[in-house]
Amino acid sequence: MTARLHINKVGIRVLGVAESFSKSDKKSVLGCVVMRGDLVIDGIVIGSATVGGDDATEAVLRAFKSLSRNDINAIMLSGCVLSMYNIVDVDGLAKRSRVPVVCLTYRETSGIESAIRHHFPVGAERKLAAYRSLGERKRVRLSSGKSIYIRVSGIAEPDAIALVDKFTMQGSLPEPVRVAKLLARAVRAAGSSRLG
Repeated sequence: MTARLHINKVGIRVLGVAESFSKSDKKSVLGCVVMRGDLVIDGIVIGSATVGGDDATEAVLRAFKSLSRNDINAIMLSGCVLSMYNIVDVDGLAKRSRVPVVCLTYRETSGIESAIRHHFPVGAERKLAAYRSLGERKRVRLSSGKSIYIRVSGIAEPDAIALVDKFTMQGSLPEPVRVAKLLARAVRAAGSSRLG
């Protein structure tokens, strides 16, 4: 089911999710920021996912549910592949959260299949299947003139682009994920990367 969002409403709320980790960490820090259409921060939560694991979808869903809110209109992820090849099931997240999901990436790449095979000589096929199930990214141009790549679930592509545009003040990084990234880095720097 595809949601129809009222993009221009000031009260529209997005949960921005971004991470911070090092390869030596057991857990990454997920910064999660609820932001309104007028760019007011309306909530935060910290989560964690296993570096190199398979729990990214559950980690984002757990953070979303911990807010206990029914006014979040969409989840905006800074990447579908978190915490060193911990892959978010975008369709599954949209279905289970019951809100649309927009996954953003910022550079052109040839994919990560060879990297998955290199880092996971055992269990690579499972991760490759999860990665392939994401489908192709779509390159879109924002009104800032910058291009980004998106994957969406539960929302029409034009609405997803309009939503990203609404929350992007400059460049290609929407404010909810930009602030979520700052939050994740600050928490990790404060020594909280050993969550969970």
